Amino acid sequence: MKNITEQLILSLAPNPAAAANGKKISKTGGFIKLYRSADETFFMGECQGSGKNPYITSADYIDENHPVFRCSCPSRQFPCKHSLGLMYEMMSDNEFEICEIPEDIVSKRAKLAAKANAHSEESTPEDAAKTAKKNAAAKKASNSAKKKKLEKQLEGLELCEKAIKELISAGLGTMGGTSLSNYQELSKQFGDYYLIGIQRLFNRLIIEITEYRKDNLEIHYDNAIDVLEKLNSLIKKSRKYITEKIENDDPAADDTPLYEELGGNWKLTELEEVGKCEKDARLTQLSFSVTLDDARKEYIDTGVWLDLNNGKIFQTKNFRPLKSLKHVKADDSVFGAAEIPSMAIYPGDGNVRVRWQFANFSELTEDDFKKLRSFAANSVKDEIKGIRNFLQNAMSSPVIYKLIAFSKIGKIGEKTVLKTKGGDTVALSDFAEFEPTTKLIEALPGRKLLQDGVMLCGFHYDLAERKIAAQPLCIIPDNENSVVRLLY
Repeated sequence: MKNITEQLILSLAPNPAAAANGKKISKTGGFIKLYRSADETFFMGECQGSGKNPYITSADYIDENHPVFRCSCPSRQFPCKHSLGLMYEMMSDNEFEICEIPEDIVSKRAKLAAKANAHSEESTPEDAAKTAKKNAAAKKASNSAKKKKLEKQLEGLELCEKAIKELISAGLGTMGGTSLSNYQELSKQFGDYYLIGIQRLFNRLIIEITEYRKDNLEIHYDNAIDVLEKLNSLIKKSRKYITEKIENDDPAADDTPLYEELGGNWKLTELEEVGKCEKDARLTQLSFSVTLDDARKEYIDTGVWLDLNNGKIFQTKNFRPLKSLKHVKADDSVFGAAEIPSMAIYPGDGNVRVRWQFANFSELTEDDFKKLRSFAANSVKDEIKGIRNFLQNAMSSPVIYKLIAFSKIGKIGEKTVLKTKGGDTVALSDFAEFEPTTKLIEALPGRKLLQDGVMLCGFHYDLAERKIAAQPLCIIPDNENSVVRLLY
């Protein structure tokens, strides 16, 4: 029987409720009959529903990494609860009667194979020539549209630079009342200029100044200055990048984070084309959070993952706009190891974003835990220069994740600190955009977790203390094979 885990089912489910309903169907005996093909590429079940006749649900594994689920029920969810219930039946190792693969499934497989072959090779030289001519014309039209977009973006950058100079000249305090509404209208215009990154930063600037006028707290003023620095940096780098692309007549996507900052959306195939892909990755998630980004007007589900093959720390990002929450599936915590046949890697520095279409899930092994601990740094001193340089880069994320091996976690006065196995210390404090976790250290059961282990830290610049600090995200103790998550 196929290796089906609950984590795999949850990853395929459109939402947690669908998975829970599928599990209930399986546990309460909803399936009247179960079938499978001899080669275990096809599974089918008859499931009693609310109607007179049972629903016929199937899972086609002719492509192991892209199973196809079908069901005769009227649900618009995909996979539906019956398909998920069938997977729970497979996971439970229940008896499946051997059957022939139905003719309609064989026919559908043949059509998919024929379609794939049509894409891979042309039937005649004439067909190949027609396709090449058509593709060339489409590429020319696409490049022309992209070039016009780049020229439009240059116009928008000039507008933004002018607005920032006027604001700095007049003072941030003037960004209120009637002028605030003008800046809000200006922010909307940046969307028309395809300057998504500029628009988000400008929205963040408006939010900080609005909050400053409410409570007069200096932190909002400091944040606004930080946003202005990032805007200036983004404008300069974007202008140079766009100008070079126009002059070189090369509007296509390339290996730079500026492409996304300027409103580009990477497709998995595009990332593969520029060589941003890793085969047979094995990752484990160490932290998970959901944050509301007011500037973007969306929730962001962030997973922090360790690559068990090489020790790199990556992020997954799932963006859920407020205006379409019910149409976008939320991510959730993932446990165990994700075995990924093909993983796309976004351009950038630090803990770059990754994405994939399919993964198998398994339990972490003792060898996995040994690897996990071996990737931890024994000293923050050895890491601090790289951390500081990363955080000072106006284009970088405000947090960078590192694994640190520690000998002890405790208090120095009122401050919670981590002492590394190399003997240096780092202050533990919460990053403003995350749920607080530092206080949870005091609530951990027993003292064993606070001695001799590995911690995933989110390093950030603590504006209140004016120094780099680390938020504790999870602990991997030396004396047992477990991951204790503080943010999950």
